[in-house]
Amino acid sequence: MRIAMLGSGFIARFYAESLHAQRRKDHVVIVYSRNKDNAKRFSDDYGLPYFSTNMDEAIAHREVDIVLIALPNHLHEAAVMACVKAKKHVICTKPLGRNAEEAKRMLDAVEEAGIFGGYLEDLCYTPKFLKSMESVKRGDIGRVLWAKSREAHPGPHSDWFWDKEKSGGGAIIDLGCHCVEISRNFIGKNIKPLEVMCWADTQVHPIDAEDHAIGLVKYANGAIGQFEVSWTFRGGMDLRDEVMGTEGTIWVNSFLRTGFEMFTTGKGGDGYVAEKAESNTGWLFPVGDEAHELGYPHMFTDMFTAIEEKRESLETFYDGYVVNAILDAAFKSAETKLWEPVLLEDWRGDEPIESEKQWHSYDDEHYLIKEEVLPNGDVTLILKHKKSGKISHKVTKV
Repeated sequence: MRIAMLGSGFIARFYAESLHAQRRKDHVVIVYSRNKDNAKRFSDDYGLPYFSTNMDEAIAHREVDIVLIALPNHLHEAAVMACVKAKKHVICTKPLGRNAEEAKRMLDAVEEAGIFGGYLEDLCYTPKFLKSMESVKRGDIGRVLWAKSREAHPGPHSDWFWDKEKSGGGAIIDLGCHCVEISRNFIGKNIKPLEVMCWADTQVHPIDAEDHAIGLVKYANGAIGQFEVSWTFRGGMDLRDEVMGTEGTIWVNSFLRTGFEMFTTGKGGDGYVAEKAESNTGWLFPVGDEAHELGYPHMFTDMFTAIEEKRESLETFYDGYVVNAILDAAFKSAETKLWEPVLLEDWRGDEPIESEKQWHSYDDEHYLIKEEVLPNGDVTLILKHKKSGKISHKVTKV
């Protein structure tokens, strides 16, 4: 694929590093930036034949097959509409919109134009996440009851993130989009999100948006998705997921403490350590291949292969719309302090049905609550009588 990169900042460079790594056949041919110097520098750094300060020109360029949007949140919709006008496939960084209304307009426009729309949710493509999803789909941990995702760091790198009007919010829109989509995958994208309870506050930074939030998303099958997001965490970037099922549990640590640790006095200079690292002295936690650990290669492979195979990617504009709708409910709940409904004008999954709880039978008369081996080797069983409801225990001695 020949790519037009819209944007020349931090995330655009991350994307380009991944796209141009290890002799990939997909490559950026033109970069658009609002700043000519930035566009030229990006072009020089990655050996691109073209650069432009005109977005329509970059999108419509004769050598471009697909457009990659790596722009601030408030510019996503205009960029998508320009791709629609030019009939160019488009993939967009997260979040899709600043709210569900924006995201829905983009979704509708792309689908009506018959072009590909991919949602660049990289944390749903990390090797650890993909491996975890294989286990969940096989049923290794049974029915998923609870999925928790945490992303926390000292705050974003560019000024527009801190501007509520441009970004659409604070830590919730920046980080919550990752966490919500991770939980949706684990619980099942076909399961409808019903309502959200969220606490949010501005604890550290002098901004209008929230810099710390915790939320619960209730799903139609009874499962709970939990997100923890913060721009107040000190010490780097902490990315962790936990999934609890009826038959097992998964813990994933994607960043910060991944098994690579080193100590330095700093004598070697001011080198880059890892995204959001706050220091380059003392104990450090570098990342072997940052783009790979964050899922970028797998993400782009899925996007471009999906176009070639004329199928949907694992993450689509529709997913971006659902995420925005959930975050809208989170923002409202943070204000009202109540459970707020997720308003989905367009729902394409299963219709909600009352969740059915299934109890394990021990015998014809009893349910099995718990079985445990005691220190002396005995096995204790906690039972509930099916008719009377009486709780009892039974011990099998060694």
